[in-house]
Amino acid sequence: MSPKSKPSAATAMSVLELPDLVLECILEKLPPEGLCRMASVCTSLRDGCVSDHLWRKHMEGKWGGIFGAAAAKEWECFIASRKELSFLNGEKLQKGVVGYLWGLIRSGLSGGGGRRRSSFTAVDSVMSKYLALESGKFWFPAQVYNRENGHVGFMLSCYDAMLSYDRKTDTFNARYPAHGARASAVESGVTWDRFRAPLVHTSPHDLHISDCLHDLHPEDHIEIQWRRNKEFPYGWWYGVIGHLETCDGNASYCRCHDSDTVVLEFRQYTPGSLWRQKFINRREHREEGNETDGFYGGIRKLRGEEEISMWKKLWPAQVLQ
Repeated sequence: MSPKSKPSAATAMSVLELPDLVLECILEKLPPEGLCRMASVCTSLRDGCVSDHLWRKHMEGKWGGIFGAAAAKEWECFIASRKELSFLNGEKLQKGVVGYLWGLIRSGLSGGGGRRRSSFTAVDSVMSKYLALESGKFWFPAQVYNRENGHVGFMLSCYDAMLSYDRKTDTFNARYPAHGARASAVESGVTWDRFRAPLVHTSPHDLHISDCLHDLHPEDHIEIQWRRNKEFPYGWWYGVIGHLETCDGNASYCRCHDSDTVVLEFRQYTPGSLWRQKFINRREHREEGNETDGFYGGIRKLRGEEEISMWKKLWPAQVLQ
């Protein structure tokens, strides 16, 4: 470019002079760290860069699949006790996107005033939610597949836990409910593909009321609550509806779905194993079991291929005894 073609200082356009629509399009394309850098340029850009509609896209993109109703309820309790973000005081700034976010929030608390400061420091903003998740300060409820690093005693199960994000490793820490007199178990390094948002509103200590018992047919995929004893929380265990002994499995003649007895099969265990089959009564089923075999609770019928395929991905390399 020749010197004559260079724009002069008088004609150069500032980003603040861009039309609102153009500036909005630019901001929408920025990643979280880009928004933070832009917000630190001046107060004129700050309100736009921390607006809910921009951060909602990032929230949905990274956290939408796991931030379910239970996590939203937990977030409401979290922000209710931190109306002024006092939990940030004294924290050492971190590098990367979280560092920018911490810095922006802290500067908003220490300077400025009036409407601009108030809108920026809103603890219930989408940006604040993103920050809390990214920083690992916010523990949210989820369910973890094959808990305790795939311990053989938990294969093809899914247990409730409280999770927090570890940005350095892009994994999660999971804190499981206490088991009887035992303290809460904590597992680190839980990867994104090993947990899900809770699919029912039932507490892990409560019986889930089944609404599918009269709709169970052989080869239907199910999850059932199971716990070792009455002091333990329930976990969800994967199984398949089997055929009665009197049925040869021929679909044309099978009448197993007309019987009050339902066969639950856990095919990850060898035939003849204590854990291979369980029989329940579809008309009277509540929690049933004993201190030796554990207690079986409510049942969920799996109706989507995505849920079923997830369990199949977790299938153990060897059949369990």
